[in-house]
Amino acid sequence: VQLQASGGGLVQAGGSLRLSCAASGRTFSSYAMGWFRQALGKEREFVAAISWSGGSTYYADSVKGRFTISRDSAKNTVYLQMNSLKPEDTAVYYCASSRFTGWARQTYDYDYWGQGTLVTVSS
Repeated sequence: VQLQASGGGLVQAGGSLRLSCAASGRTFSSYAMGWFRQALGKEREFVAAISWSGGSTYYADSVKGRFTISRDSAKNTVYLQMNSLKPEDTAVYYCASSRFTGWARQTYDYDYWGQGTLVTVSS
């Protein structure tokens, strides 16, 4: 199983970015997917998750109303649309494939991880 995250970059505060995560080697549509992030010197934290069908989503309080997770099963891809970005959103963002069908927010609920993509938000 391979997860390839892309779309990170440098953006000013208030700007937007869309992250993509292309999956291969697994029946992608059968599992929930998630995004996590890790800032320098901090632990990896949950950002957003989406169920296997895309019908259920869940967000961390810190990004609720600003970020949107979605998936395109035909393309085996999950997205994270990030709007109204803040400097505190600066981190390496990781996509992950869950061992479950419903959304999950703990790192141990995910058994495959992408390599991460860096998002830097300048003030």
